[in-house]
Order: sequence, then structure tokens, then C-alpha cells
Amino acid sequence: RFERWSFIQFDEPKWKVTRHGLHLAHEEKVKETNFTRLCSTTKILTINGMFPGPALHAHKGDTLVVNVQNQAKYNITLHWYLSLHGVKQPRNPWSDGPEYITQCPIKPGANFSYEIIFSSEEGTLWWHAHSDWSRATVHGPIFVYPKAGTTYPFPKPHAEFPVVMASWNKGDVMEIIQDALATGGEPNQSDAFTINGQPGDLYPCSKPGTFKAVVDYGKTYLLRIINAILNEEMFLAVANHTLTVVGMDGAYIKPLKTSYIMITPGQTMDVLVTANQSPSHYYLAARAYAGLVYDNTTTTAIFQYNGSYTAPETPAFPNLPNYTDTDAATNFTMQLQALASKEHPIDVPKSVDKRIIITISINTIACATNSCDGPNNSSLAASLNNITFVSPVIDILQAYYRRLKGVYDTDFPREPPYVFNYTADVVPDDYLTPKINGTKVLVLKHNSSVEIVFQGTNVLASAENHPMHLHGFNFYVVGSGFGNFNNETDPKSYNLVDPPEMNTVGVPKNGWAAIRFKADNPGVWFMHCHLEKHASWGMETVVIVRNGKTEATGLRRPPPYLNPC
Repeated sequence: RFERWSFIQFDEPKWKVTRHGLHLAHEEKVKETNFTRLCSTTKILTINGMFPGPALHAHKGDTLVVNVQNQAKYNITLHWYLSLHGVKQPRNPWSDGPEYITQCPIKPGANFSYEIIFSSEEGTLWWHAHSDWSRATVHGPIFVYPKAGTTYPFPKPHAEFPVVMASWNKGDVMEIIQDALATGGEPNQSDAFTINGQPGDLYPCSKPGTFKAVVDYGKTYLLRIINAILNEEMFLAVANHTLTVVGMDGAYIKPLKTSYIMITPGQTMDVLVTANQSPSHYYLAARAYAGLVYDNTTTTAIFQYNGSYTAPETPAFPNLPNYTDTDAATNFTMQLQALASKEHPIDVPKSVDKRIIITISINTIACATNSCDGPNNSSLAASLNNITFVSPVIDILQAYYRRLKGVYDTDFPREPPYVFNYTADVVPDDYLTPKINGTKVLVLKHNSSVEIVFQGTNVLASAENHPMHLHGFNFYVVGSGFGNFNNETDPKSYNLVDPPEMNTVGVPKNGWAAIRFKADNPGVWFMHCHLEKHASWGMETVVIVRNGKTEATGLRRPPPYLNPC
């Protein structure tokens, strides 16, 4: 097979001989770089000095090998956000990336080679660091094109533009989360959102750098939209233009015409826009769909027509939903359906071997000094099924593969340990504190058909939309709703015909979402909320899928070199 070696610094390529044959080699480096935004200069962690990082390009079925060299002061792991529709990494969690889950961090001065195996994914994906909050600036897009000899399931667009949304902090983002964990309170909000590294016209000292998508009248363009923001779901729209969503998380959906989208952290969308308005300048704008604490600023880019005309003093602005418009968020997500065509079939399990119900909660834990910044002088925490996840000191994948004892427990509960009115206006204080702080994992039998119901809760009056992400698998979102999941009546309304295929699902505020998948990818796979502060507080766990009965259905051997812990 042919593999391309892609290191994130795209300097003069070199050819390299390995045991797999001849490979194209580049060099990529993680380093700290000064960037000036919002009238001040901040040192940020980057790949090759770029924010966002460089795009990787592949075709369906390709394999890339990417070597990452850490020249920064921080430990870092680079997670190729290709689990599920992202590269499912069949049998290869060794290159999945989360620190202390599938690998130990790349220490300063060290390097690590990731083998990225594309299989069924097609569309827009992304890569990002997976160590503390380093993904704030260490991330970039991945464009997976149709296999040679095939084409898109829609007319080929005239051109494409990345739309990478991210958070910008004037302070050191790693210090922000470390200080918050030390004091027990909320981390500081971001100072801005960015599109392709630029905050846009509405922020101070930002107008000259605003990203411009220059278009020709009558042409159709593909926007490859990525929400790399740390802690906010986003509404996005282009003034006076209709958006047609054709893909999500690296899989195609039935074309959905809409005036706006709602996209959670971790999700990607492929959106067609036809330049059919009077030639002028139009804002592409995005702002938060509110959580409890959120950045209420608006980031912009400009959809700018070619031609001779008098440019407006201010571009037209889109009609974005309000920050708290749950109806707008729900109306958009409920319309998503898989394309489910002959060329792009789906395989949703019609029945399941096991239904797992997992509650999602914000919690508090006692503070040693009784003077922390959380509610009632406590420390903020988070949990899944009332368990706050604790990362081990060595990675779980090596512990599993080498059968090391004492690193993790295999008794993650398959249903909530406490049953109560999860979405009540007032939840008793009995459920404020997690039952356990520990490293408990969920073990699945190979090739079993699995349903997971994520149930939101209003513990601490903190209900909000939670983007839940599972590495290593495609899953189908077969149902969602508000209130408490009813295992007798709610499954009757499941969509088992054309449910959207995702890798990150937004669990509605004070509601639930049900996903189904076949556990056919052996290995160790991270599952977590993609609101970064919630993951930092422990809203995560690990899924281990046992080996099948043959070598081809078992976990691959580890690569020759693994970073030491």
C-alpha cells in the first residue's frame, strides 16, 4: 500500500524508504508563536507557527503517516479527530491520541508518528491536540475527497473555503484552565471567537485581518465548517444567502436548505452556498447558542463578490437566532437525515444486544480549604453516571494490551446508580456530589449491537446542551427529546430508516439523545463531552471493545516506539 508521510511543517518534501515502501515525507513541529489579536500580543502553541494549523488532504481509503515534533514547553498529544466519521482508525487506537487514554504525552523535545487510516469517511474532518486545553490553538482541518473514479453526491462546487471557528484568549489558555482547577471555579471566558484565525470586524484592532471568501456571481461554493471552539455551540449564517447542508462529521446527509446552522464543538459540516445575490459584501457571522456561562461576542467573515460595484460601508448582517433560542437549535438538528443512498448506504442496528443509559451532570466536590470558588465554597466537577473520571498515570491502552493491573476498573455502570427526576426544575442536593472519583471503563463484546442513551440532568440547576463524542466509531442518532427518557415509549419514535451518522451528538438541554452502533472496532476508545471545561471536570469515560475471534478482528500490535509516561 502507498502511504504519504505528512509532517505539519510543509517544507521541501523528501522521499523516505520504510518497511511499507516509498513515502512522501514532510516535517511538522509543535512550537510557541507570538500572535497579535485584539490589540495585544499573546504567545500561543501552534503547529509550524500557524493558527489554525495546516490542512491535511486525503482521498477516501488513503493512509497518512504524520510525525509530530514537540518544540514547545508543554507536553502534548495530537488527536486526529477522525474517530467515528473521522478516521475510525480500524483496530488502531495507538494513533487516536488522547493523553493517558491511548498514549502518553509527547514530551518537549520528543516526537511521535501517527498512522492515520482512512476507511469509510468522506467530507470534512479535523485534527487537534488532546492534552489539557492545548487544542484551543493546535488544530486544523482535514479534507477527505471522494475516491478516484467517484464524485460527490451533488454537483461539484466551483471552489471550497474552510471555515474554522475557534476561541481566542488574551491570556495563556493552559494557565486559565489550571487556575480554574486549582481554585474550583469557572474558567475565564474566551475574549473572542475567530474564523480562520481572525476575530472579524466587530472586535477591536481586528478589521484589517477579517477573512474574506471571494466569490463569483452564479457560482456554488462548498463551505467546510469546523467548530473548534472550546466551550460554546454556535449559530452561523450568511446574510441574504440560503445554506444547503450536505454533509456532517465526514458523512453525507440529505440536502437540507436552511437560513442558519447550529454546530457544536467537535462537529463539522459541509455546506453549499450559491452566490446568487446582488454583487456586494455580506457578513458570514457566528455567535453562541448559550450555555450557563458563555462568550456573548460575534465573529465575522465576509462573503465578497468579485466585480465592479460600490462596496457598502457595512456588509449586510444575517438574522442569527438569539443566544438562548433552544427552539432554533432543535428545529435545525431535528431535520438532519442520512443520505442513505445506494452509493452511500447506512447500516443502523435495528435491534440491540444492550441498552446503556448514561446520565450527564455538573456536580460539586468538597474543597480541602472550604474556600474554593465553586458553589458554597466547593469545587466544580462533572460526571457520567455519577462517576467523575480520573486519568491514570499511564495510558489505559497500554495497560489493557499488556494486562497491567490496578490502572482501571471495568465496572462502569450501564444504568444510572440513582434514579430521580433528572430534569426537574429543582433537583435535590443529594445528587450534587459524584458517587465516585475513579478510572472506570465500559467493556463491550466485539461485534455487539449497542444503544447508548445520554440523559441530561438539571443537577446544580446547570442543564445545558452537551456535545458527546465517542472515538473509534460511527454512530447513528436514532432519537432525541426533552425531559426524562422513557424506555417503553420513546424507542417507538426512533428513526431507524435514515438517522444521521455522526461522531458528536448534541444532547438537548434538559433532554436525552439515543445513539446506536456496532462495536466492531477492537481497542480502547475515549468518550467525553466536547465542552472542554466539562471534560476537564471529569465528564468522560473509556469504552473498551474486546477482540474478535480472528487476528483480523483483533487489536493491532503497537508501533515500534511509544512515548514513555
